[in-house]
Amino acid sequence: MDSSQPGGPALEVPPGWAARAPVPEDVPALVALLAGHQRWIKGSSSVDADAVHSEVIGTGSWTRRHLVVTDADQQIQAWATVHDRAAGRTSIAVTVGPDVQVGDRLAGSLFRWACETAQEVARERDQESTLLDASAIAGDERQARWLTEAGLRRTRTWLQMSRPVSAEEASEDAFPAPRAGVVVRRVAQHEDGLPVAEDVRGVHLVLEESFADHFNSYRESFPEFVARLREDPGHRWDHWWLATVEGEGGPELAGAVVGSVLPEDAGGFEGSYIDYIGVHRRARGRGVAKALLRTVIRDAAERGRNRVGLEVDADSPTGADGLYQSMGWKTAYRTETWQRDIPAS
Repeated sequence: MDSSQPGGPALEVPPGWAARAPVPEDVPALVALLAGHQRWIKGSSSVDADAVHSEVIGTGSWTRRHLVVTDADQQIQAWATVHDRAAGRTSIAVTVGPDVQVGDRLAGSLFRWACETAQEVARERDQESTLLDASAIAGDERQARWLTEAGLRRTRTWLQMSRPVSAEEASEDAFPAPRAGVVVRRVAQHEDGLPVAEDVRGVHLVLEESFADHFNSYRESFPEFVARLREDPGHRWDHWWLATVEGEGGPELAGAVVGSVLPEDAGGFEGSYIDYIGVHRRARGRGVAKALLRTVIRDAAERGRNRVGLEVDADSPTGADGLYQSMGWKTAYRTETWQRDIPAS
């Protein structure tokens, strides 16, 4: 294999192949590469073309570094990404087409590139180390082998869940009213559609406190939190909610949801997605989570959507998966988190 790439950490590719940064014209091929990989592993695909566009040439590209590998016919056969997610956190991803003959060797080279690039990111942030984070579909033995060889270890399993939504659930009496003292409201917005800063900070505060005792929890600064979520093409400020409970001194922040829009499915229907739902520890056991979930379901029904998706830790200390199942969510498939602490030098 030859070394061939536009600078940066060394990468080996087969003779006649080349490594380069992606260009706008590559987006359809990258969507096809991801979709082909998903179909190979789980029999179906749910690639968001807008999200790929954002990551490669849109706002999502601002915090990512990419490398694509093309064969002798200039066809993209592999794609690697390094995402500067937050201080001390770097997400990496490597996708190699299932039919690539030299897949193992190419993946090993791309993972080495990703690790070295993550070290560069850590040095630029003046960090002594960074936590590498990668995701794989459960049952993808090839990806698991590559991740293991790259020094990462499986640390968690996640349930990718979905719940159907019916038009009848848009009705005000479709669900029980929240418990006494619990109020759910949409994040307030100014006339120009931008959110009221106090409410956005409230969402950030609630989520930071809610997940403090959860797996992989770490403090993400407010600017990093907002910038990262706005990279998602499905981001909408009117899909963020806050919940309060009545306390001794009046209403207290109790819970929050950050939601987004799922692209159209095969039937032409959009969906809603719950990126984050958190309940402050002081408000647990008061029906806040159910009130928030019912709000999202009703909102999806009002918008004519047919589903609400979410991800949950299979070993959640709060037993959230049981709550979701009781409210109609079912697991579509599972994913895994793989991690490795890596020094900056």
